[in-house]
Amino acid sequence: MLKDKVAIVTGGSRGIGKAIAQLFAKEEANLCVTALDRNRLETFVQNLREKNFNCIGVVADSTREDEVKGMVKETVKTFGRVDILVNNAGGGSPLVSIEEIELEEWERIIRNNLTSTYICCRAVIPHMKKQKNGKIVNVSSVAGRFFSQLSGPNYASAKAGIHGLTRQLARELGPFNIMVNAVAPGMTLTERVEKKWLSRAEDYQDRILSMIPLGHLAQPEDIAGPVLFLASNLSDYVTGVTLDVNGGFYMA
Repeated sequence: MLKDKVAIVTGGSRGIGKAIAQLFAKEEANLCVTALDRNRLETFVQNLREKNFNCIGVVADSTREDEVKGMVKETVKTFGRVDILVNNAGGGSPLVSIEEIELEEWERIIRNNLTSTYICCRAVIPHMKKQKNGKIVNVSSVAGRFFSQLSGPNYASAKAGIHGLTRQLARELGPFNIMVNAVAPGMTLTERVEKKWLSRAEDYQDRILSMIPLGHLAQPEDIAGPVLFLASNLSDYVTGVTLDVNGGFYMA
């Protein structure tokens, strides 16, 4: 579905981002994967190349405008264009009350999740406008639609902000044939989340699972498929939506 398309996946060396990158590679996209951990990124990209996938890795912090511009420049230099951006980079926070969150920690989580999405969108949009075509998929969370079970109000607020940004950009960029959508995963067993999940008592786990009609937590691959749909030509008349991927835990 993505043959010859050029895609950037941020935070792509582990968790949901890694699953997205692997699926995009299998769908024959020309891929730029970004991450902060150089060793992890290089190992992952080398693994994709050994399977004859067309892929580059760029170490970049999505909260730094200069590094994001460099990421986009390297992608265009290598592949000639940018067709797809998946804003996956972000991160959770401790599950604490708002009284316990210092301003610095509030701003850190907002920057890692919401501001990074803005910075990356801003960097690719001129290229997509010039092409008069593009797909942007923002990875949010059920926390931004409902509430967070594992992180605090700063995380929920940042993810809710992504939904607003998604709708606004969809409205603004529609005339340029640029589609902007989001996915809101439920609790997904990435390395980070699995560690938090396993630290919870069994009765807590049972209570959460009882609230999910499908009866289990997501794996990263469960999120990658919906992202692929929104990045492909199957969704050419879909923009401004948030696709809830949570096993039925939250029904919009």
